[in-house]
Amino acid sequence: MVEIICGQKGKGKTKELLNLVDDTLNNVEGNVVYIDKSNQHMLDLNKKIRLIDVSEYPVENCEEFLGFICGIVSQDNDLEEVYLDSFLTIAFISNDDEFLYAINKLDKISNKYKTKFVLSVSTDEASLPETDKIKVLVAL
Repeated sequence: MVEIICGQKGKGKTKELLNLVDDTLNNVEGNVVYIDKSNQHMLDLNKKIRLIDVSEYPVENCEEFLGFICGIVSQDNDLEEVYLDSFLTIAFISNDDEFLYAINKLDKISNKYKTKFVLSVSTDEASLPETDKIKVLVAL
């Protein structure tokens, strides 16, 4: 399952994502990963949540980012949920086609490996492709 938290920059998506990831620890038995463009939120996360700073890795485009995600999923059979902050930035997505492609791939990964993905996306709900509006968890 892929869920989206959307809204323009500065609307509180990261705070919403951090609250959601902390609340999730009470409801999951497996592991939780939080992926961000820096380690700025390290102290905001429960120590049981693994923070991955994608900027520390040589990821340079959407394809490489999706391979990076597959690597994370493949190394942890107990991975239940992945939270991706600043999704458009960390996944190097610059247009609707890349967004649709990435969401489609994440859906396939999610279904095959039973891993939930929650994305923070800096755009209004109205700007999302029609097929992905049903994935919106929170619109700010």
